[in-house]
Amino acid sequence: MTQTVRIKITSTNLAKLEQVCREIKDIAEKTGTQMAGPVPLPVKRLVLPTRKSPCGEGTKTWRKHQMRIHRRLIDLGIIDQRVMRQIMRIQIPDDVAIEMQMQSR
Repeated sequence: MTQTVRIKITSTNLAKLEQVCREIKDIAEKTGTQMAGPVPLPVKRLVLPTRKSPCGEGTKTWRKHQMRIHRRLIDLGIIDQRVMRQIMRIQIPDDVAIEMQMQSR
């Protein structure tokens, strides 16, 4: 049975995210699977403003901490179980999240 797979990869570390995308791309090229992507999705920025003064007195100055969440989207065409096993064996770092959606044909 053949399947199409949509992979959504999310991470705060851009280098590790690109490494996982490269590994999936290498597997797709070696097996001859149709691949679209990695498509960069918009970066989500989480901003946390905090007061610089610990006691609340003085001038109202703020420090802004920011966390960026990078996302990529990869579509794999008609694949079989052999390709899925290779993708499932990829070593994924702790700060990278992968979501896979499969559709049977």
